[in-house]
Amino acid sequence: MSRLYNYTSNRELKARMLQETQQRVTISFYKYFPITHPQQFRDDLYIRFDAMKVFGRVYIAKEGINGQISVPRNNLEAFRTALYGADPALNGIRLNVAVDDDGKSFWVLRMKVRNKVVADGIDDPTFDPSKTGRYLTAREYNEITGQPGTIVVDMRNHYEYEVGHFENAIEVPSDTFREQLPMAVDMLKEYKDSTIVMYCTGGIRCEKASAYMLHNGFRNVCHVEGGILEYVRKAREEHLPMKFIGKNFVFDERLGERISEEVIACCHQCGEPCDTHTNCRNEGCHLLFIQCNRCAAEMNGCCSDDCKQMSLLPEEERIILRKGATHGQMIFNKSRNHPLHGLRQFSR
Repeated sequence: MSRLYNYTSNRELKARMLQETQQRVTISFYKYFPITHPQQFRDDLYIRFDAMKVFGRVYIAKEGINGQISVPRNNLEAFRTALYGADPALNGIRLNVAVDDDGKSFWVLRMKVRNKVVADGIDDPTFDPSKTGRYLTAREYNEITGQPGTIVVDMRNHYEYEVGHFENAIEVPSDTFREQLPMAVDMLKEYKDSTIVMYCTGGIRCEKASAYMLHNGFRNVCHVEGGILEYVRKAREEHLPMKFIGKNFVFDERLGERISEEVIACCHQCGEPCDTHTNCRNEGCHLLFIQCNRCAAEMNGCCSDDCKQMSLLPEEERIILRKGATHGQMIFNKSRNHPLHGLRQFSR
């Protein structure tokens, strides 16, 4: 019987991945299409991917598929054949290849069935995510955003926007995509006749967002085909002016891809220019925040003095202290009223 889940510890799997000598390629992909039996679809695909030593996260729902994975380079064609052959709708699906990649992005394959491939909070039965805005290539993006009156909207979370974004892009300051959708509609309600360009990392969020904007009466909505990843690839390939500045945040071990040399964010602890995201070393916190090398050394990789002290305790004591602790979405939030604790605020 084929294995359908992983049973090896994360620590061992990560050690194995770091010892690999074969090159890996980090890839993201998505497709909105109907899947009648998501669990069966998931199980069949897991068997194929596991046999090829594919690592990463793949979410499957009745509305489609969303994946961020790494593939051994010598299995790349076999992976493409397996994915394309999983359903006729996936034949020729665009694969977004990472632009700044060491291949050490994932070390385990996690494939889950969800209600939606991207949690959007939409419960309107009349909403059709297939009625999307117009795709823009990199060249078209540069042309249309150079026209007066065009509004560029970043459909990523605030911590993604903070380290890198397109020139003149509007931030929709939120922690989740489900919060962003109604916020974007409200923020732009006076511009329903304007040209609105939306973007995200790989295209999956801005594609649905463009459909939601059209559903709410906006008339001229576009979105960047393949998101930042495809834009950067095409802009470099075609020697176009690069309109993205800073880093592109990614949801894997790397936490970011360098696109341009500008550092547009600051260390959340001292305020010095920095765009390096990290997770608090205290396993009981694991807060995602920006920390410079000096603060990392001073704070032992932690977000606060309390976490620093806890991280220095013996492991047995840390385990006891973590028991029963509950945490929400552990990301640094710019709101002064946010319950996350420990970061020394600053002003520049």
